[in-house]
Amino acid sequence: MFAPRIARPAANRAAGYSAMLHRSSLRSVKGMTASPCSLQAGIASPRFISAYGYTQAKVLTYSKYGEPKDVLKLHKHSIAAPSGTQVNLRLLATPMNPADINQIQGVYPSKPPFETTLGTAEPAAVAGNEGAFEVISTGSKVSNLSQGDWVVMKQTGQGTWRTHAQMDESQLIKVDKEGLTPLQVGTVSVNPVTAYRMIKDFCEWDWLRSGEEWLIQNGANSGVGRAAIQLARVWGINTLNIVRDREDTAQTEELKQDLYGLGATAVITESELLSKEFRPMVDELTHKGKQPIRLGLNCVGGKNAAAIAKVLAPDSHLVTYGAMSKQPVSLPSGLLIFKNLIFDGFWVSRWGDKNPQLKENTIRDVFDLTRAGKFKDIPVQEVKWTWDKPDSELIQEVQGTLSGFRSGKSIFVFEE
Repeated sequence: MFAPRIARPAANRAAGYSAMLHRSSLRSVKGMTASPCSLQAGIASPRFISAYGYTQAKVLTYSKYGEPKDVLKLHKHSIAAPSGTQVNLRLLATPMNPADINQIQGVYPSKPPFETTLGTAEPAAVAGNEGAFEVISTGSKVSNLSQGDWVVMKQTGQGTWRTHAQMDESQLIKVDKEGLTPLQVGTVSVNPVTAYRMIKDFCEWDWLRSGEEWLIQNGANSGVGRAAIQLARVWGINTLNIVRDREDTAQTEELKQDLYGLGATAVITESELLSKEFRPMVDELTHKGKQPIRLGLNCVGGKNAAAIAKVLAPDSHLVTYGAMSKQPVSLPSGLLIFKNLIFDGFWVSRWGDKNPQLKENTIRDVFDLTRAGKFKDIPVQEVKWTWDKPDSELIQEVQGTLSGFRSGKSIFVFEE
């Protein structure tokens, strides 16, 4: 027969429910492969990891295109414990690149989808394309990643301006973090990879003539330009570098010395590039062409790009990867007819999507050079992203990247 049901006082029922919730909480936390520090933070502060294993996240989103100050919003949402091949991540560092801003403005060719998967009031995209993340927990079918590993995004458009994320293992590249900093890992995927592939893929260098061939580039103080200087130095290629004129001679000279410190062979200003003295400068540097300029890298356009093209050796390439002046590349027909110059474009996002394994190999090569002390960090302005930081301050930092000369690239660094 059935045993009689004995009614318990409400206080006892509440105590039993509390104990059950506590046991459920312990099972949820125990089942996660989060780091000890993350677990401690989760138990002490439920805004990061709840009793049921949900991680709290904040993310910068936009639901329409426009200026960052007008369209960016800080959205808070919960991330469930990962299952299958899913991985939960926390942000280490993510830069604010010009392409990120152009994407928010709606003028960049690559546009992430607007979705409601994060629980936003209207379909939204997550800003940011590059960054370093740490694995805090993994699903049962994840095979190549473990708690504590560092990763970068396999493709652009995955959204990196967020404190935490959940992604599939297949979307991530595992990084050997030994000897590296979050800054170095978080800024590798765009600028260094762009420089590396343009130098390697658009010119058949005569490696037996180390130190006797040249590349020329504008925007030499950019992230790509600084990477190109250092890679060319390692590979025995001379570099002629053009920078924008600063407000006074002292600032210009300081900038030049900075690039010489990276290994630049020669540094001149844009005003010198467009002057009558430019051609004699090139003749002197290249011993009147005996040391040919085999490759040009252009991120400016306009008269600047045309001046670079005119000093390239026959059968050389001018590779355009940016358009800072917003002026078209206009070139004399004679350069095509008589010098057989080749004019190319390079977009690292498209290249990376088509060549995922080669992208991974390139990243590893850059990291090897970094560990060997042959590749220096870019100048940055760190923006601390703490959990309680107001959305207005984060958005103001993004908008600020559009202002004039800056001492370094702005980069979000997350601190729990």
